Amino acid sequence: MLGIIGIFAFIIVLSLSLIITRIATIALTLTGLSTQASRFQARSAFTGTGFTTDESREVVEHPVRRKIIMWLMVARSAGFLTIILTLILSFATSGTVQDNLIKLFALLGGVVILWVLSVNDLVEKALNRWIARALKKYTDLDTRDYEGLLKLHGDYSVQEIILEQGDWLVGKKLSESKLTAEGISVLGIYREDGSYVGAPSGPTDLLKEDKLILYGRDQSLKNLDQRRADYRGDLEHRKAVQEQKRVKAEQEAQERQRKKEEKNQTKPKSDGGQ
Repeated sequence: MLGIIGIFAFIIVLSLSLIITRIATIALTLTGLSTQASRFQARSAFTGTGFTTDESREVVEHPVRRKIIMWLMVARSAGFLTIILTLILSFATSGTVQDNLIKLFALLGGVVILWVLSVNDLVEKALNRWIARALKKYTDLDTRDYEGLLKLHGDYSVQEIILEQGDWLVGKKLSESKLTAEGISVLGIYREDGSYVGAPSGPTDLLKEDKLILYGRDQSLKNLDQRRADYRGDLEHRKAVQEQKRVKAEQEAQERQRKKEEKNQTKPKSDGGQ
């Protein structure tokens, strides 16, 4: 009986560990890290394997992210110790071979169930929504759903590009770049000195080492990141403007078609000549 209790305790502790890393992943995401980077940093901190990626500096230098990682490390110490003790409690007690096999199958079955639940998309979405609501209610973290607000679907996304010497944008004012004509919006600019320009306006200078936060179509953002400051760059800009006009025309045509279909659906049916 004591061994079965230990197995249940192990499953509960393992479940809490998965939930803790999921909470930390979402919390890190809310501070501005990408989902993939947040997941990696949370798992690295909780397992104690360390993290040496470029995002590690951003985690350490950010006060909220640093606090999240610190709590993960504290939870790791308590969690691993509890897991070891419950396993010892489960299998160190005397019992028959049959009893030990039952405990082993119960342990494996619980781990498999947890693994299936952890990779299930529906469970992940429901858990993420619950955690986001809890973080919004009980913490000061920014829990707004930026993907929902910015309508990030299809081939649209938010990306960062760092301006280097020779890039097409370097030395221009934002109004001169005419990025809006390419369907690209500049959401913010991180300066080399650590300052931040939110929602920059037309007179804003675009400088070397600026990190631009951009919203637009994936291919447009990729092309802009690779564009150089020469005649070919100007030509690529004109091509991008024409491409955006084509995309906008298609979108407007789709919108007109949608409204036409809605109008036809609401139009009263004829009485057949009566």
